Amino acid sequence: MVYDKSYDKNIKNTALLVVALGSFLIPFMGSSLNIALPIIQKDLAVNIILLSWIPTVFVLANAAFILPFGRLGDIIGRKRIFTYGIIVYTIASFLASISNSGSSLIIFSFLQGFGCSMIFATGVALLSSVYPSHQRGEALGIYVTAVYIGLFLGPILGGFLAQNFGWRSIFLFNIPFGLLLIFLIKLRLPGEWKGSEGEKFELKGSLIYILSIVAILYGFSTFQNNIGRIILLVGVFGFALFILNEKKSVTPILRLSIFKSRVSSLSALSLLLMNIATTAMWALLSLYFQDILHLGPQITALIISVQPLMVALLSTPVGRLSDRIDKRIFAVAGMVVTTIGLLILSQLSYYTSLLIPVTGLILVGIGLGLFASPTTNRFIESIEGRDYGMGSATLSTMIYSGQTMSLGIMLFIFSIFLGNVQIIPSNFQTFLISLKIAFIVFATVSCVGLIVSILNWKK
Repeated sequence: MVYDKSYDKNIKNTALLVVALGSFLIPFMGSSLNIALPIIQKDLAVNIILLSWIPTVFVLANAAFILPFGRLGDIIGRKRIFTYGIIVYTIASFLASISNSGSSLIIFSFLQGFGCSMIFATGVALLSSVYPSHQRGEALGIYVTAVYIGLFLGPILGGFLAQNFGWRSIFLFNIPFGLLLIFLIKLRLPGEWKGSEGEKFELKGSLIYILSIVAILYGFSTFQNNIGRIILLVGVFGFALFILNEKKSVTPILRLSIFKSRVSSLSALSLLLMNIATTAMWALLSLYFQDILHLGPQITALIISVQPLMVALLSTPVGRLSDRIDKRIFAVAGMVVTTIGLLILSQLSYYTSLLIPVTGLILVGIGLGLFASPTTNRFIESIEGRDYGMGSATLSTMIYSGQTMSLGIMLFIFSIFLGNVQIIPSNFQTFLISLKIAFIVFATVSCVGLIVSILNWKK
């Protein structure tokens, strides 16, 4: 650490505000954009394949670049990389708002994801650098709260903006916040935090990692066809090469030693499993509410937003409590409640009362609220301060990889039962069978996460 006043109250408050606001914008952008996709399709006259690449490249860019930027933040400064990310994200938002074709919007969406990877690669690391261990749980709880407030407000505010001011207003919404963040960082957050100053950045390992992660996540999301399976195998082979390269490297972008402890490896694995179990839930329930129950998109958004609202309400008090009570209790309890919620959602049918899916959503939200910040904090506590950037990026990689794998599992189940067709009354029953199987699979994944959390009980 270069700056010796890391525990200064003003610095801590500014860092928390900056990281929380930056962490709000990203999920807000993603969730609001999903609501606006039909309007974008009509306005720019793009086909469904091209349209689907707009959010996909955003996630791929995030997952691919987070780990290299986390390592770079440890070397040249976590605040610096975070600031660069805000600048790139703000510029990309403006360029996306003036796009006149689907192709250009895809390019700028990728650029947004590139900037976002810098933000998420260093956000947790920055907070971990300025907050002492006995206050870190509350700070990380506020960080998680900001993420889920973004997810909660995205569909609601994004739908309002898109309906009244057009889809471009969603991208323009980011710009004043981006400028505010740059202003706060430059004027109210002095100093810099590094963990590996002077070490060499390993370009070879970074390139292998980026290409491998893109291939794995793209291949997994298209696993239902032969090309997707081939690309997935190529990605797995590339990732094996990456691991071998990191073992030999003097200055790796991923120090494999951080996974030698039970706490760090099992905490990262449980975060991956939690995201696999819960991410596709939004897409599944959106289809169920709109196609089966014939609810409108805004009503659907309001119902689904119950889940992130619960996480937002719980994360800060749970984070504060985890500074005083054993963090492991929250992780296990969160996985139990999440598994119950997913099993309830597996019972949906034509005639299910709306109270049933709402109950399932609330339980999954409570489970995530109990699980997220204590597990994140426990992972950070298990690694050395010099690796905070690498650790922060690793956690974000687990999250984005889990999200992509969750959607890939959903698409694979749909491809088996429904094929490449639209959901129409004649195949409603088949869709409901697919829905049931998907939620049972995700509940099983959550149950595995529960076992991992129990195994992680030992110090």
